[in-house]
Amino acid sequence: MLLTLCLALGCMAQQGETDVFQTASGKTVKITCIKHASIMMEYNGKTIYFDPVINLEPHTDFTTWPKADYIFVTHEHHDHFDSMALTELRRNYTVIYTNHNVYTQWGSGYVMANGDKAEVCDNITVEAVPAYNTTPANLKFHPKGRDNGYVLTIENLRIYVAGDTEDIPEMADLQDIDIAFLPCNQPYTMTPEQLVRAAKTIKPKVLFPYHYSDTPIRKVTMLLAGSGIDVRIRKYK
Repeated sequence: MLLTLCLALGCMAQQGETDVFQTASGKTVKITCIKHASIMMEYNGKTIYFDPVINLEPHTDFTTWPKADYIFVTHEHHDHFDSMALTELRRNYTVIYTNHNVYTQWGSGYVMANGDKAEVCDNITVEAVPAYNTTPANLKFHPKGRDNGYVLTIENLRIYVAGDTEDIPEMADLQDIDIAFLPCNQPYTMTPEQLVRAAKTIKPKVLFPYHYSDTPIRKVTMLLAGSGIDVRIRKYK
């Protein structure tokens, strides 16, 4: 699977907190860092959000952001599910993909359980994958089977947004991941060392550590030096 990372201005550039990737057909996928676990992606006139929230610092006024065609919510914790953000971003035809608990609280949407797959639109598919804690003291935060990570496939480009998880065995089943978003803040998600193990298991071409709070995230870059993984630190605190 080919991932083109153009170095020419306008093809591959960090535009503030936006990274631009090129698909096999020559179209672009723009990935914009909002904060924490909130991500915006744009492809072929479609706007996609993951876990948009308003009131984590810095405050985000989503009335000034592009309206959503699709929104993915990994689970119901306040730093991932924000009903006001969904209200500000949605339009009449916005499709919201969620786990069961978010669906229950929000009242609508397309429910996905671990292992479910869906065709989002032309050239975009999604699979819900497991996201959970394994450290015994932390099992209460994200129990196995409740929450989702998502693998979004846009043409040939495979993007893994892990959600809140540790370095779980199911990561070994992920194939041909071009871009991975992996969380890093114990006790809720991973330590830097766990994230590094996860990255070496998944082997993405590009890694965005995210959801990292006060974790010394540059340690991940140091530990992955020489791995061949392009580690990009953005403001996902």
